[in-house]
Formats: sequence, C-alpha cells, structure tokens
Amino acid sequence: MKRLLVLALMLLAGGAVFAQQSFLENQKMYPKVGEAFRQKEELLKKEFEKKGLTYPAKYIFIRSFKLDSEMEIWVKNNPQDTFRLFKSYRVCTLSGKMGPKRREGDRQVPEGFYYINDFNPNSNYHLSLGINYPNFSDRILSDPKKPGNEIYIHGNCITVGCIPLTDEFIDEVYILAVNAKNAGQDFIPVHVFPIKFGNSRSVDYLNTIPVTDSISRPFWADLRHAYDYFEKHHKLPVVMIDDKGRYTM
Repeated sequence: MKRLLVLALMLLAGGAVFAQQSFLENQKMYPKVGEAFRQKEELLKKEFEKKGLTYPAKYIFIRSFKLDSEMEIWVKNNPQDTFRLFKSYRVCTLSGKMGPKRREGDRQVPEGFYYINDFNPNSNYHLSLGINYPNFSDRILSDPKKPGNEIYIHGNCITVGCIPLTDEFIDEVYILAVNAKNAGQDFIPVHVFPIKFGNSRSVDYLNTIPVTDSISRPFWADLRHAYDYFEKHHKLPVVMIDDKGRYTM
C-alpha cells in the first residue's frame, strides 16, 4: 500500500513538472529546434548586443516583400516602445506573381496582414512557422470553397506559395519567434507586401503590371497605407477589415 502511495505521489509530481514546462523548454525537446538553439543562440545574442538590442526580444514583428525577396525582423521589449530593425533575410525564391492568393493551387504567396498560428518543429521543410491564411479578408475575396491554406515561413529554400528561407535563416527566425511566444506574445504579426513601397524601382514595376480587375490596385493602396504608417512611426498600425474584405485604418 505504501509503495502504491509513493508511486502515485511520484506520478503527480511528474505531472506537475510537465504542466510547468514552458513553451521554450517544450520546443527545445525537438531535435531540430534544440540543435538550432545550440548552433545559433550565442550568435544571435552577439548580434543583438552589437546593435544595442536586448536579447531575447519579447516582441517581434515580421515583414516580407515578395518582389524584393526580403524578410525583415523587427524587435522590442516593452509594449510602449517603438520597433527597431534587427535583421533582413533574403527570401530564396518567389512563387506566383504580384497579387494576393485567391484560390487553392494558384501558387500565389498571400498578401495582407497575418499572424503566426503554428510552430512546426517537425516540418518537412526543416522548421516552419504557419501564418493564419486565409484571414477574414481572404475569406471574403477568395474562392469561397477552396481559398487554400497551410501557408508557412519555412526552410529548405523551395516553395509553392509559401515564404522560403535557407535552413540557416529559418533557424534564427524560429528561435526569435519561440522566445517571443515564450515571453507571452501570442500573436506575432506578419505583414506580407507585394513590394517594398519605399523602393522606387519596385513601385515603378508594380505600376506597370497590367490588371484585369477593379480590386488589385485599391488593394495595394490599402496595403501601402499600413506600410507608410509603420515606416513613419515604427509602431504597428491598427488594421481592420470591412464587410467587402478591404483593409482599413
């Protein structure tokens, strides 16, 4: 009887320890994540220190630019702070063309305002971070039956409609996202733009793209309003979605 009581107490204690395990500790148990932290964390700490930033960042913001093949990580540690640019990563390749994703199988990378909704430490593409496509706007403007899904920022440097990085780069981005999630940032924002609107050549190119609908150019203009706001204030704009699926500020 005493042995059964001791065993029961041990099981309860083990359950309490498991319940107290942090998101960070849980993620590190996966081989690829643990290895990423061993290989990259000290390097990230030194980069943060060199740029006068506090590691780990409690809040991160991700911006991706399709034509410019670039993804930025912005960081801060207090809600009232403005974001500071930590690093820009090269996006390996582009799938589809300028314009948002509107149906399953169109090979398009989404454009719009999203957040990280999945951490996949066992991804077939090394490591991956899912974004919440289709969002409310996408559900209104896209194919009502098959808008597509499973859009990720991932490694392996290949894609069909996602945002691909090298394995080395996704290791860093994944670590930063895990640390932010562990610090309490449940919704890590991800803004995906067709172009970097501050790049005049990219703007000129976007203006030459022929469109056959009345939605694309107003849609890009709405995206630019949010881009310009962040460029000016280094704070996230408050973006809403109207009943027609348009982004408003």
